[in-house]
Amino acid sequence: MNRTDVEKFIHANFGGTLQEYPWSDAPNYAVFRHQDTRKWFALLYDESYTTFLRQNPQLPKLNPKAAVNPDATVSAINLKSDPDLIEALIYQEGILPAYHMNKHHWLTILLDGSCPDAKIQQLIDLSYNLTMKKLSRKLESASPNK
Repeated sequence: MNRTDVEKFIHANFGGTLQEYPWSDAPNYAVFRHQDTRKWFALLYDESYTTFLRQNPQLPKLNPKAAVNPDATVSAINLKSDPDLIEALIYQEGILPAYHMNKHHWLTILLDGSCPDAKIQQLIDLSYNLTMKKLSRKLESASPNK
């Protein structure tokens, strides 16, 4: 998935999502929020591989594209996740500890083809559900349609 694919997926699957650009000095940083609570569930942005390399020196081992051209710009998405799941995921190609966010509760996925689309979609869905109002989550889990 690329940045455009992610935006389309979010808007097609999560009604009532707000997409905002809150920082004038970072116009390519898009925040996706729940309309009712305004809680973030995703942050979509573009950065150079070098930015991620500073934080994750092991990145060239995980993603050959970063080693070949570290100055190239890559789109990425930060998503909320289960802390236990994060511990397992950050060793997979294209998934890193969160950039500029709480690394215990958030992760970063590089949108450069290194992470399968289905996994990205599952993690967006998980992030959306983890950041829903607690009452909404209880009602959804009790729904007979699940």
